[in-house]
Amino acid sequence: MNPIFTRVSTREFTDEPITDEEIELILKAAMQAPSARNGQPWEFYVIKNKEILNALGNSSPYSKMCAQAAIAIVPCYRKESISPHFHDIDLAASTENLLLEVEALGLGAVWVGVSPIVERMQIMKDILSIPDELEPFALIPIGHKAHQKEQTSRYDKTRVHYIK
Repeated sequence: MNPIFTRVSTREFTDEPITDEEIELILKAAMQAPSARNGQPWEFYVIKNKEILNALGNSSPYSKMCAQAAIAIVPCYRKESISPHFHDIDLAASTENLLLEVEALGLGAVWVGVSPIVERMQIMKDILSIPDELEPFALIPIGHKAHQKEQTSRYDKTRVHYIK
């Protein structure tokens, strides 16, 4: 089944590790996203360190699941790029690709919002020692799903407007 129709937010993980090969596939998918003027303004922090995962888990009321995730990925954007006005769009496309590959691999993840909330962005920068030229966009805890959930359909034909 197409991962678009099976992906759900996963907030509970087993303690099974994620392989380096799986991580590379996830990052390849993220970097395959379209971007404004093909600027590809992204860089990624992959966190495996349990102490740092715990710190990320305590960084906001919405990130607790990081503590039990096998890894977390923090997509960042370079402040200086070809199309800085489109950083959020570019990183959103990249993050969605990342989430879809996670699902295709049979893993689970959840998108924890960071940008544009300045306080959350600074917390990520502090915990991960992210340099000034980069800005954190999101926090993505990833692991093996502790439970399987069914996705509910969000299709609503009343929100579709045909112009003939």
